[in-house]
Amino acid sequence: MQIQENVPLAPLTTLGVGGNARYLVEVRSEPEAREALSLASERNLPLFILGGGSNVVIGDRGFAGLVLKMSIRGLEEEWEKGDRLFWVGAGEPWDPFVARTVAEGFAGLVLLSGIPGTVGGTPIQNVGAYGAEVATSIRAVRAIDRRDGCIVEIPAAACSFGYRRSIFNTEKNGRYLLLAVCYSLSKEENPELGYPDLRSFFSRRGGPPSLPEIREEVLRIRRAKAMVVLADEEDSRSAGSFFKNPVLEPAAWVELQRRAEKLGLVPPSYPADDGQRKVPAAWLLENSGFPKGLHRGSVGISRRHALAIVNRGGATAGEIVAFMEEIKRTVEATFAIRLQPEPVFVGFDTP
Repeated sequence: MQIQENVPLAPLTTLGVGGNARYLVEVRSEPEAREALSLASERNLPLFILGGGSNVVIGDRGFAGLVLKMSIRGLEEEWEKGDRLFWVGAGEPWDPFVARTVAEGFAGLVLLSGIPGTVGGTPIQNVGAYGAEVATSIRAVRAIDRRDGCIVEIPAAACSFGYRRSIFNTEKNGRYLLLAVCYSLSKEENPELGYPDLRSFFSRRGGPPSLPEIREEVLRIRRAKAMVVLADEEDSRSAGSFFKNPVLEPAAWVELQRRAEKLGLVPPSYPADDGQRKVPAAWLLENSGFPKGLHRGSVGISRRHALAIVNRGGATAGEIVAFMEEIKRTVEATFAIRLQPEPVFVGFDTP
């Protein structure tokens, strides 16, 4: 295992900002992962695990500790009562794995096509898109428990999956180093095409769409929003959707309607648990003065997706965070809703 020093982190992220890592190690096996954890412990170094770098903002000062670049690859398959279990290394790129499952006739992950990053990041954020969440397909997670160094297998039921959350980014944040994820997929599953663009596209056709056709349409929609990372696409130089869609209690929903009515607006919403309503964060931004394509020097809003803060070239992490805070203050003043960011912030005193 090679230990590198003063490694630039910006090129390892899709947003492309941030300083250097004091140390960086790339791990390609479980023994190397154990060795990296031991190194951090022996030298009393803060530790950050980096996957595909698609959901992270690195501070301009960098990270004064050890960055563990997760590169454990591999895929093993087995059958269990008619379902196919896929054990996938945490460092495997996500979308090629999704493409493989679609090609083999499994529908469970097709709506999550085109999402950047690696397999290991999917349970942490409970990655979701177009009405689907990865939690519905996860059987278990294999990880190192950093308290005692033991390798454990955590069933999905113990992961407390919710909207963009799990135990890995909430109450047990930092406790586990994820090594592999097990997905359980069935050929009996049919994806629910509830997302308006998908439903509209396929309603114009005769007969049910095939899985490859669904995947291609999901990819087309994501490309149109610059949410597929491409080297020559400026609007894909982002951390993806920067804010979570707020889930409002009844009183907060009534207050939002009241404020929107004064502006001549009707806020869209969707049912959530326990009588709550989920409101599109993109609508809140666009109606608070942050339309697609807005610029603030080197940072701005994507021209294709209102939730993506983009680096127009040469932006600093400080500028990204200042723009984020401006958006949060304005939306709260306009609609009494405090937006919550989605990315992980590394190398900041406070996020």
